[in-house]
Amino acid sequence: MSVDIEHLRSWIGRTETLEDVVTPVPVTALSATLDRADPAPQAGDGLPPLWHWLYFLPIRRQSDLGPDGHPKRGGLLPPVELPRRMWAGGRLEFLSPLRIGEAIRRVSTVADVTLKEGSTGPLVFVLVRHEITGPAGLAIREEHDIVYRDMPSPGQAKPAPKPAASPKAASWRRKIEPDDVLLFRYSALTFNGHRIHYDRRYVTETEGYPGLIVHGPLLATLLLDLLRWEMAGSQVARFRFRALQPIFDIAPFAVCGDAPDETGKVRLWVETPEGAPAMEAEAVIKR
Repeated sequence: MSVDIEHLRSWIGRTETLEDVVTPVPVTALSATLDRADPAPQAGDGLPPLWHWLYFLPIRRQSDLGPDGHPKRGGLLPPVELPRRMWAGGRLEFLSPLRIGEAIRRVSTVADVTLKEGSTGPLVFVLVRHEITGPAGLAIREEHDIVYRDMPSPGQAKPAPKPAASPKAASWRRKIEPDDVLLFRYSALTFNGHRIHYDRRYVTETEGYPGLIVHGPLLATLLLDLLRWEMAGSQVARFRFRALQPIFDIAPFAVCGDAPDETGKVRLWVETPEGAPAMEAEAVIKR
């Protein structure tokens, strides 16, 4: 498929402003989904890092959805015709907490659109910057990487999974048993209609994957949730993550991490069932 990158780059600079309220029910629901026994959230409680993804949801009419369950191309994001769309990674700076009961605003800007050639065809990367404010001012700066790619051609060999290197020593490790209930609940909480996360027939027969795909944002959330378990009360100043390969619901995987170094940096990663890296991340703890 040919890509008119100059047309897509005309979307650079487009902005979108959304407003929301930090209500407690999504927080309670995500806590249950992550199997936490947290107390019921009260007005004024701070959101854990990344839980702002429960707000500013992509609420679109049913007739505005594409065949993959995502909103049709266009709007804030450029109309990339490549059918596969995924989170590739992100970088976040947490300046002040968002709190239950607060009115919040997100201003999103398309910062860049680039075209690369991958081993399976063209790849279009879209960089979106978000600034989220609350009553105290700017709370979160976020950069969000989105990648678009084509479907595999009939008979095309599937890329070999990345081999596991020597097992990384980990200070922390938690086994995660993914299933379609976990993925459905997270999809519902984030109003994510993408069928690769809950429609097994679609993801295996149309997209050619071996199972349901665990959401990239869920993997990132599980990594910081591991940090919360191991360092209760710590505050994250910055966080970055990069997806390396998909995780499927057909076998357990692990979220892993190291204790912080002398500068407050914490190395985190997701391991496939075979022990290969699926996501790499780094958090910086506030001192």
